[in-house]
Amino acid sequence: MTILAVDCATNACSAALWLDGGPGPHRYRAMRRGHAEALMPMVRAVMDEAGLAFSDLDAIAVTTGPGAFTGIRIGLAAARGFALAANLPLIGVTTLEAVAGGHDGGGAHLLVALDSKRDDVYVQLFGPDGAPLTAPATAMPDAAARLVPEGPALLLAGDAADRVVAALAGREPAPRRLDGPGLPDAAVVARLAARRFAASPPGPGDPPPSALYLRAPAAVPAAQRRATQRR
Repeated sequence: MTILAVDCATNACSAALWLDGGPGPHRYRAMRRGHAEALMPMVRAVMDEAGLAFSDLDAIAVTTGPGAFTGIRIGLAAARGFALAANLPLIGVTTLEAVAGGHDGGGAHLLVALDSKRDDVYVQLFGPDGAPLTAPATAMPDAAARLVPEGPALLLAGDAADRVVAALAGREPAPRRLDGPGLPDAAVVARLAARRFAASPPGPGDPPPSALYLRAPAAVPAAQRRATQRR
C-alpha cells in the first residue's frame, strides 16, 4: 500500500509517504506562515525521492483540523486536487488523532491539547488502547482537565499540554507531559491512514473528508457582515 499524506493545519508543514507497510520519504518544517508556498515543494521532494508518480499511489491522506483556518483549507484543497486528478480515495485524519498517534501511551490515558491561538485549547481524550474516549472539542484548560476521569494515570501531549498540566495541579497521580512531537506530522498521518484504509477501504461513493473547525472563523466576508448588520 502506498499513501501520500500532507499536513499544514497548525504551526508546521509536512509531507510523507507510506510505502509497502512502512514509512517512506518525509519532509517536515515547523512554521507559522508560508504553508501554501512550502507544501508543494515538500510533496514534490518526497515523490521524487521515492521515484513515484501519482498514478502509483493507492490513496491520499490529509489532516482535517482542528487548527488554523487557512492551513486547514490549504491542506484539504491540495489533497482533494491530488485525489481528483489521480482518481484516488482521500482519507481524513484529525490533528488531535495525528498527535496522539505519534506517542506511545504505555497503557495510560492520553489527553491531547493543541493551541487554538485563543484562551481555550483544542482537546481530545484517548484511552490506553489509543481509541478516542471523547469527541474533539474546545475548552478552557481547567474545563479540559475535567474531561479526565479521576484515578487513572494520565499523559498529555500537544503544544498546549503545559497549560492543561498547570490546570491539573494537585491531581494524584500527577499527570506527565510527554516529550516528543507536539504538532501533527504527515508521517504519522500516513501510518494512521494506511491502517484505516486496510481496515475499511474507502468506496467510490464515500463523501470526501471535510474540515473540522470547531468554531466559526474570526474573519467574516464583507458581504456576509453587511447582510448580518441589515437584519
